Amino acid sequence: MSDTHEPAVTPLGDGRFRVVLNGEQHVVYAVAARDAVWVFLNGRTYLVESSHSARSGRRQHHDDQDALASPMPATVERITVEQGQSVAAGDVLIVLEAMKMELTIKAPRDGRIKAIGCRAGELVQPGVPLIELE
Repeated sequence: MSDTHEPAVTPLGDGRFRVVLNGEQHVVYAVAARDAVWVFLNGRTYLVESSHSARSGRRQHHDDQDALASPMPATVERITVEQGQSVAAGDVLIVLEAMKMELTIKAPRDGRIKAIGCRAGELVQPGVPLIELE
């Protein structure tokens, strides 16, 4: 059953927002880049494109590339997987640090690590895939 209530969103500063939906409270991190907003919630990354981007024909991003990218400029604190390793949906793959926050990148689905595109200590940019699943 889907909920018809709108979430209550309260800005907290520094790209943080309190979102209350269905009585549950979440802290969400968001960063604007070009025509989109990267939203980080509960270890998952979401890309919200502006209506201008959608009208201009840019494809909507709902694939692993977005889920396995940093939502903002960040430093890779640690990588918890190795190439060839099998992972389950929700497994922590990479831990990032940005704006004094710890951000985790989790597997969006079951799969095997095909490639790792970063290393511990590296500064990574938003939208750049950090891990490739097969």
